[in-house]
Amino acid sequence: MQADEYRKLLLGERERLTKAVEHLHGDNLGSIEDELGELSAAGVDNHMGDTASATYDRELDAGLEQSAQHALEEVDAAIARLDGGTYGVCEACGDPIAPDRLVAIPWARRCIDDQRRSE
Repeated sequence: MQADEYRKLLLGERERLTKAVEHLHGDNLGSIEDELGELSAAGVDNHMGDTASATYDRELDAGLEQSAQHALEEVDAAIARLDGGTYGVCEACGDPIAPDRLVAIPWARRCIDDQRRSE
């Protein structure tokens, strides 16, 4: 694969992640009370289970958003390495990263052996 093909993979992944972050962020703009249609001001509350479910969903979305944001940062760093001429070189040992690995994970920073050692 050539550098422009890796760039295309990275830019496609960047677009996908950006949309995911925007979607997850946009899903949780209001308060839980707004989401549930809380009527506590009128003396009627939602069931505690509804509030717990909404809280769980928000925490799950926040975790997913954080993961997507981290992946987006990794993709941006890979694009910077591509621009700087160090893309595809293992940051640990300096050897080339296998093309199959870069196709599977275009933002990879390490060869498979060094990645396994780091985990």
